[in-house]
Amino acid sequence: MAAFQATLPAEHARLLRYFNRRVGRDAAPDLVQEVFARMFSSRELDRIDNPPAYLTRIARNLLIDRARRKRRDCTIFFPLDENRDAASRAEQTWRIEAADLLRLYRQAVRAMPRKTRRVFVMHRLRRMTYKQIAEQVGISIATVEYHMMRALALCRAAIAEQR
Repeated sequence: MAAFQATLPAEHARLLRYFNRRVGRDAAPDLVQEVFARMFSSRELDRIDNPPAYLTRIARNLLIDRARRKRRDCTIFFPLDENRDAASRAEQTWRIEAADLLRLYRQAVRAMPRKTRRVFVMHRLRRMTYKQIAEQVGISIATVEYHMMRALALCRAAIAEQR
């Protein structure tokens, strides 16, 4: 321990130069202090064979921790440009559009062929699986898939026609 205390001033200067090159003069003294605090709080202090190497490892670990923290805490701010950024649409507008879309879907479902409509309603509204629908209606699962694809295509066509 006495030999280590004799090397403290030289190690302090070496670590200060090390951190000055990597993080700048402002943060370097705090990081050197943190290195020594971590070393002296270590329970293995009496078993350190090579104090300069041990201090260098602590210093590197501090830089790694600092970089991880900086990456995790990175917040990006974008300036508001009122001429470029569009204002959000009013909630009432969204509700009107949602009601129109629901009306459009209802019309599309009513216009579907009877069997296609039945399969679509069983799957989408009653939350039945294709297997359950096939068993109840008496058709194959492939036929259920066909009717679902047909129903979805009719819904897409109704929306495309509206726009």
